[in-house]
Amino acid sequence: MALEHRSAFRASVLLACVIICSNVLCPVGAYLYNNRYVGDQVFRITPGNDEEVHVLKRVLGQMKVDFWQPNSASLISHNATVDVHVKRNDTHGLRASLKQEHINYRVFISNLQKEIEKQTGYRSSRKRRSQSQYDYEVYHSLEEIQWWMFEMNRTHSDLVDMFSVGKSYEGRPLYVLQLGKRSRPQKKAVWIDCGVHAREWIGPAFCQWFVKEAINSYQYDSVMRRLLNQLNFYIMPVFNVDGYHFSWTTDRFWRKTRSKNHKFHCRGVDANRNWKVKWCDEGASFHPCDDTYCGPYPESEPEVKAVAKFLRKHKKRIKAYISIHAYAQMLLYPYSYKYATIPNFSCVESAAHNAVTALYSAYGVRYRYGPASTTLYVSSGSSIDWAYRNGIQYAFAFELRDTGHFGFLLPESLINPTCTETMRAVKAIASGLLKKCEIDSTRFPYIQYDRTIL
Repeated sequence: MALEHRSAFRASVLLACVIICSNVLCPVGAYLYNNRYVGDQVFRITPGNDEEVHVLKRVLGQMKVDFWQPNSASLISHNATVDVHVKRNDTHGLRASLKQEHINYRVFISNLQKEIEKQTGYRSSRKRRSQSQYDYEVYHSLEEIQWWMFEMNRTHSDLVDMFSVGKSYEGRPLYVLQLGKRSRPQKKAVWIDCGVHAREWIGPAFCQWFVKEAINSYQYDSVMRRLLNQLNFYIMPVFNVDGYHFSWTTDRFWRKTRSKNHKFHCRGVDANRNWKVKWCDEGASFHPCDDTYCGPYPESEPEVKAVAKFLRKHKKRIKAYISIHAYAQMLLYPYSYKYATIPNFSCVESAAHNAVTALYSAYGVRYRYGPASTTLYVSSGSSIDWAYRNGIQYAFAFELRDTGHFGFLLPESLINPTCTETMRAVKAIASGLLKKCEIDSTRFPYIQYDRTIL
């Protein structure tokens, strides 16, 4: 144990040096991302019928656009909004095509570079992160987050344990914090991962917020104290470490991992399409250059493989799987890959209802909830379907704020309210695990429940 603490201390010192170098000795230039997004725009398009859907797919297929919502052209449907990031050289052409086809649209981000700079400010002038004052209301680089993890492990060893489940494609450690009072060795557990998609920065911010709030409220919040006494929480602040680092340093809207495809000279896989459940079916792509590329085979990505291995090993104790994403203001549960009702639908639906009710109680923000396939869209290879199939009977994916006004550029001023309300929702889900769920068979008489899994 002493050796482990010395190793952790040395690693924390090294990370601190990296942070100092990145923030002081090697500051980011005057313009974030070298001004690459100047003049880029985000369009919100609403096709009104199937013919307009067909035309829109054709129009967008003729130019290279970055799909924000949904995440591929195949998922476009009528009367559902389509948010796309368009390069400055293509904005005039897209606007003309949409007008010609009489397809409803509006531009809700007219200069993407300015919105990026408003989200975080110029980094070279931002407040330094220090050991004595870690700011939970700003977005942090990967190095800062990992340094913070070491610090939480060092300063709160009674509640926090830190370990790695493996390494990423580029060799970065995949760190996890185990949060909970060390009493029974085989306590029930909850898994929470953030940052699966690199550009969704509010996810890692929430995972850090959750750990901070859980530790700080342990002494005075009876609900949190009970949760940490009776449950373990496995918190993975950044699942896609390579992609997140790349989105911080090079491409703000990078989504995938960073593995190489030498044949097509493209990089990355959609980590939420790489799980071994209906792999690369509807909603996923076989083409390595697409944002929804499912990979050459299931669990091809070392990040996915490492987490899957850990979850399989501990699946008898892990009672809930929660994955944090953005954006849409939704709480989703299986199935994603098909229109069908899960066997324990009544219990999961009740847990989701309690969660969004708790979330609403904070600031009155409304979330939709339901099966991912009907609430959002059909997609294969997702982590919640994989977790559910592997025996984790409460599997959820949050799509945090907002519904498109800011999209992936949620301002730092909204980190606090977003994380505060989501904290209430996660606490509600975890609290439900400590109670026995009674299935209302009269409400859903057509479902054949397997009571052994509840």
